[in-house]
Amino acid sequence: MTLNWEGLDISILGPACVAGLIVLSTHVPLGKQVLSRGIIFIDLAIAQIAGLGVILAQFLGFGDQGYAVQLAAAVAALLGAALLSWTDRRWPEYQEPLIGTLFVLAATGGLLLLANNPQGGEHLKDLLVGQILWVSYAQLIPAAVLSVVLLGFLWLRQGRLTGMLFYGLFALAITASVQLVGVYLVFASLIVPALATAGMRGRGRLAAAYIVGALGYVTGLVLSAVLDLPSGALIVWTLAGCALLAQLVPVVRRSHPAHVAPEVVFDA
Repeated sequence: MTLNWEGLDISILGPACVAGLIVLSTHVPLGKQVLSRGIIFIDLAIAQIAGLGVILAQFLGFGDQGYAVQLAAAVAALLGAALLSWTDRRWPEYQEPLIGTLFVLAATGGLLLLANNPQGGEHLKDLLVGQILWVSYAQLIPAAVLSVVLLGFLWLRQGRLTGMLFYGLFALAITASVQLVGVYLVFASLIVPALATAGMRGRGRLAAAYIVGALGYVTGLVLSAVLDLPSGALIVWTLAGCALLAQLVPVVRRSHPAHVAPEVVFDA
């Protein structure tokens, strides 16, 4: 394999790195909540629903970019969030399979809408793995503003989110990120850093999760440029690799449930 050192162009990698940090800014704290709630695949479902909104907007002739497409994605994601909030109250014991069912319906709905589109395969690929290397700083401004607002709201609520408040906030965060990095990276950004630091507590866990996520994005972007490989797919792998390497750090390793010594119980 030939190494492409010329691919290390800061004008391309710079906006891509910033996009990754914007996505991580909201996804790391939300990923912690997703793990604690045990609804691991909600991000895939909401991301796929937001993607279905994008596909529907394109199907109706609104083009690939613009506020109409952004609005379609946001409305679709919020409708999906409202439905999941209702099912969470109505059938909480079946929430995970209902999330999976909604994901499958959104995914296949997108396939049906793209069935007669000669560029449907390319649109679907962009939706799943994203085009993070081709984002510009101008494209990042709306996502950055929304992320600041969402983080401010999380801070005011001290991370306590319930019902539609959680699902709605989650939907808005997903809408901002899925068009930047794709469905697969949305899932990885939410789950992998949170999972890597699952045994930690307090602000140390949040800081460690951000470090894992940032290293995963930067490493993946650099390797994808040098090796000329798809950036989105490679970042998913480097995120997983950084999560595994984090287990070698003593403070992370000691906090992991698998390494916590069980209490010794003595009979009287």
